[in-house]
Amino acid sequence: MDDPKLNRRDFFKLAGAAGAGIALSSVSKVALAALPEIVTAETANTQLPLHPDTGRPYNPVVTLNGWSLPWRMKNGVKEFHLVAEPVVREIAPGMKAHLWGYNGQSPGPTIEVVEGDRVRIFVTNRLPEKTSVHWHGQRLPNGMDGVSGLTQPAIMPGKTFVYEFIAKRPGTFMYHPHADEMTQMAMGLMGSWITHFKDQKFMPVDRDFVFLLNAYDIEPGSYKPKTNTMLNFNLWTFNSRVFPGIDPLVVRKNDRVRIRVGNLTMTNHPIHLHGHEFQVTGTDGGWVPPSARWPEVTTDIAVGQMRALEFVADEPGDWALHCHKSHHTMNAMGHEVPTLLGVNQDDLVEKVRNLVPDYMSMGETGMSEMTDMAAMMDMPLPENTLPMMMGTGQYGAIEMGGMFTTLKVRDGLARNNYKDPGAYQHPKGTVAREYDGTDKVPEVKRPPVKDEAPAVEVQVRKPNGHGEHSGH
Repeated sequence: MDDPKLNRRDFFKLAGAAGAGIALSSVSKVALAALPEIVTAETANTQLPLHPDTGRPYNPVVTLNGWSLPWRMKNGVKEFHLVAEPVVREIAPGMKAHLWGYNGQSPGPTIEVVEGDRVRIFVTNRLPEKTSVHWHGQRLPNGMDGVSGLTQPAIMPGKTFVYEFIAKRPGTFMYHPHADEMTQMAMGLMGSWITHFKDQKFMPVDRDFVFLLNAYDIEPGSYKPKTNTMLNFNLWTFNSRVFPGIDPLVVRKNDRVRIRVGNLTMTNHPIHLHGHEFQVTGTDGGWVPPSARWPEVTTDIAVGQMRALEFVADEPGDWALHCHKSHHTMNAMGHEVPTLLGVNQDDLVEKVRNLVPDYMSMGETGMSEMTDMAAMMDMPLPENTLPMMMGTGQYGAIEMGGMFTTLKVRDGLARNNYKDPGAYQHPKGTVAREYDGTDKVPEVKRPPVKDEAPAVEVQVRKPNGHGEHSGH
C-alpha cells in the first residue's frame, strides 16, 4: 500500500513523485484551464483511499491494486478526465503486459461520486481506433449511455468527448467501451464506478474494497493478449493482477467490511472467502433488503454482474479469498500440460535428454513437483511469463496463482492503516501439525476383491487447447 494520502490537494502536490506512482500528464496550461487535469498512475500498487475535500462527504473505497481518480468542482459539477490509451501493466513481478487502459493503468482508476452529484466526464481517445464509454448499470439519459452508433458517434482517435449526467442511484458500477468490445475489453479497457449513499449513516462500513475480475490470453514470451480468444484464457486476474502480485485486503478485527466485485471476464466466478460468513448486500441492480439476504461463504458472479459482500471481520488470521474454480488459481504455465499421474518416466527421461539436455520429468506424483524443483534450483522460464503455481507463505509454497489473495485480519490496526502486517502469528497450539505417533495409526481394512468381468474399454476424444476453462 503506497503511503501518500490521496486527497485531491496532496494528490497534485505529490504528482510525479516516485513513491506515489502518480503523475500529471504533460499538457499545456491553456488545455488544463479548459479541461480537468489528466492524472495517471505509474504503478500497480494499491493506493490509499481518496478522501474528498470538495463536494459531498463520503467514506471512500480502496481499489485493490489500483486507485481513485481525482476531480475538480466547477460551478457545482464534479468533473473528471479519463484518457483511453495503450498502457503497460505489471501482471505480477516478472511479467508485464501491453494492454489498453485508462490514465496509465488497466483497469482504469475508480470513479467515486455521491448520490445526486451532477457529473461531467471528459474522455480523450489516445487509442489507434475509435472507442466509447458505457457506464454499466447507471440510470442516465439515453444519449449518455455510450453505445457507439446507437446512442452516440464513436470517439475517434485524438478526439475528446464529454459525458454529463446526474448519479441518481447509489451502488457499484463499471465502465467499459461499447465499440469493438472483443478487442478493447480483451485488451483491458475497463474500470470501476462507485456512487456513494447521500446518507452516510445508511449501511455504513469500516473498510470498503473494490476490484474487477478480468482475464487475458498471453502466451509465454508474448506481451500482448490474444484478442480473438473466447474462453481459452490463461491468466485469470483480480484487477489485472495475479497472485502473488495481488495485494492483501488488510482490516482491523471487528471491522465491518464490504468487498465489491465486478465480473468483466467471459465466464462466471464462484468467489470464496475463508474463515467468515458474508451476506450479498448489493448487486449492480441495487441494494438487497435485509429480509432477502442469507449467509454464504461463496457467491457465484456471472458475466457483467457485480456483487457487494459484507461481513464482520471477527476472526484474526490470514484468510484466503479466491475464485473456487481451481484452474482460475493457476497461471500461464498450467495450461496444455498432459496428466502424468502414476506414469513412470524413468526410461523416457534418458531418451529425451539426448535431445534436450536439461529436461526434467514432472507430474508423476502431482504438480507440486514444479514448486519443489523451483525452490531447489533456478528453473528457466520462457521470457515474460509466470510459473503456474507461485507465492510462498511462512510455512512454504502456497501453490496458487491467478485469482487468489488474502484477507488479513489483525487486532489493533489504526483506522486508516492498510499496510501489509506480514504473516499472522498464530497462538500456541492453533496450527495443524504432524502427528507425533503417540498412538499407532490403525490399518485400513478393505473387503476382499471379487473376480469380475473385464470392463468395456471406452475411448474418449478430448478437445485440444484449454477450452475447458469455459466453466461449462
